[in-house]
Amino acid sequence: MLTVIGEALVDEVLSDTAPKRFHPGGSPLNVAVGVARLGRPVQFAGRYGKDEYGVLIEQHLRGNSVLVPLPADDLPTSVATAVLDPAGGARYTFELQWELPSLADALPRLLDGTTLLHTGSIAAMLRPGADAVLQAVERARPGVTISYDPNCRPSIITDVSYAREQAEKFVALADVVKASDEDLAWLYPQDSPQDAARRWLALGPALVAVTSGSKEHGR
Repeated sequence: MLTVIGEALVDEVLSDTAPKRFHPGGSPLNVAVGVARLGRPVQFAGRYGKDEYGVLIEQHLRGNSVLVPLPADDLPTSVATAVLDPAGGARYTFELQWELPSLADALPRLLDGTTLLHTGSIAAMLRPGADAVLQAVERARPGVTISYDPNCRPSIITDVSYAREQAEKFVALADVVKASDEDLAWLYPQDSPQDAARRWLALGPALVAVTSGSKEHGR
């Protein structure tokens, strides 16, 4: 069983030239859905509200055979809104609620049978939920393989010193880390992606993979 802990949200796309579009998303939620579509058992521990968007997220998860062990709560579902200009450029705003008060009590049940735990993105950075996620990873660490993807969001977490410190906490607990070259350039502007990856390898993970889109870096 793979357990994913992280945020779920709805992406709203607004434009003067097309009807409003909305899609369930969030980096960890997308990981859970992707794994389920590969035919692997996976459960998603995140939060969403009892509102219309929360229903959309839950239907998306269950419709893709993702197990949903935590119930909807009374807070609004998180929303990322993209407003497109006539040229197609996007301006983003976020309405985020990230806390997981039920995670600690549910954790023994979540970890029963879990062999791999994945987390990252907003879930591992934005407080107060990030503190609960870190505690969950610390508790799982002795017997579970941990994967982590920082998937940094500088427009949401603006304090790079805090983000770097928080990322390093998760890297030190992880077995497998995936980061983009953009993540590493923001966190370590003085280092090359290779040097930043080596810095993280020294913290303890067995593997640090760096993606660079269409670009290639020398070894």
